[in-house]
Amino acid sequence: MGARCGRHRDFAGRLLGGRYEWDMTSVLAFNPLSATDYLSSFGTIGILVVLFAETGLLIGFFLPGDSLLFTAGLLCATGAGGLRLSLPWVLVAAGAGALAGAQVGFLIGRRAGDALTARAGRPRLAAGLRRAEELFTRYGPTKAIVLARFIPVVRTVLNPLAGALHTPTATFTLWQSVGGLVWTVGLVVAGYALGSFVPGVDQYLLPVIAVVVVVSLIPLLREVLRERRA
Repeated sequence: MGARCGRHRDFAGRLLGGRYEWDMTSVLAFNPLSATDYLSSFGTIGILVVLFAETGLLIGFFLPGDSLLFTAGLLCATGAGGLRLSLPWVLVAAGAGALAGAQVGFLIGRRAGDALTARAGRPRLAAGLRRAEELFTRYGPTKAIVLARFIPVVRTVLNPLAGALHTPTATFTLWQSVGGLVWTVGLVVAGYALGSFVPGVDQYLLPVIAVVVVVSLIPLLREVLRERRA
């Protein structure tokens, strides 16, 4: 029985492109804001879960979606730290998590309605909600749904907001799929390309991730500055 369980565990590890090192030290040292911690602890399945939570549940607004996707692509090419992920499985997990999460968030908003705004009590969520409403007003639902994918926090709140505003389901599903695939595939492939064409980039993994995080936060920082000036 023990040998059989071990074989199943090894197969799951290969299938999901990750590795399993479950010990108390790893659990206590886990950083929920670190992309590398998710990938080293949970492998490809961590990508699916994180993107689902970030795009479908309001509690996932703080999760590192951008840096997770870019880092996963980089690790597919370099295998830094002994962790080499499978590019096809990473793309599948990223797309599935982002698309399923957005659709669930839309359905939650459709049913929750006005209760959505009442739950956005945290400053970052409230700012993201205002930004999402502005996108809807300025660009209409089609462009807003696509653009929101590239703005942290906004991509968390726009999906339920679209549901609360009774955006047609077919319209939302089509454009959240387009935006979700462009976002996920684009960042993963960008990380993979960097790892493939820049020799030794894995030696500077943390600085590279830091740059990705800073770049991904620029839209949010612009929103905060705009709010202070208003």
